[in-house]
Amino acid sequence: MLYGWHPVAQALANTERHLHRLLATENALARLTEELGALRIDAELVRPSAINALLGPDAVHQGLYLEADPLPAPGLDDLPDDALLLALDQITDPHNVGAIVRTAAAFGVAGIVTTARHSPNATGVLAKSASGGLEHVPLIVVRNLAEALIELGARGFTRIGLDSEAEAALDTVGARRPVVVVLGAEGKGLRQRTRECCDVLARIALTGEIRSLNVSNAAAITLYALRRPEG
Repeated sequence: MLYGWHPVAQALANTERHLHRLLATENALARLTEELGALRIDAELVRPSAINALLGPDAVHQGLYLEADPLPAPGLDDLPDDALLLALDQITDPHNVGAIVRTAAAFGVAGIVTTARHSPNATGVLAKSASGGLEHVPLIVVRNLAEALIELGARGFTRIGLDSEAEAALDTVGARRPVVVVLGAEGKGLRQRTRECCDVLARIALTGEIRSLNVSNAAAITLYALRRPEG
């Protein structure tokens, strides 16, 4: 279930998405066809109230609602040898996960590893917060995060756990790719078993009075620090 301009427009432009049903207001459909040309699915013209009835009055749907299949995701063995990954350790807030997905798409992250339990589904609020990022960064759902990190380590990935109390500063780690950055839930942080599966724990060097960040902001700063030089 996708709604809002960016999630729906990006999904319609992605031929990997199998589409089922598109609801659109007259103005939203006109904008879609202007931007995308002929659509891959016939739209049902509706009033905004029809979409409100499906999503609730607080959803900012901008006149667009799409039902589609989840995207296929690669396995851990299918990832490129120079991949940059994120791994989420029981981050359950769909707004935070969506913001992380959006940032990951901006920095060319190859995938986000998450678990089937204790994580939000890639739909609704998450997709809206991701602003189309789901079409560019696959969510790789695993049964057990620790086992996935062990497997990635065996493949040569450097596993960096982000921890505000870590001794090492992020800018001193100097990790080469492939690398996976592990993010913990706000408040709880990384679980002990997850920490044990990291090669290094690192903190973002903060100079102000507040010593912790929202997890999506921390992800953005970390991805910027680990980006490849342009050119």
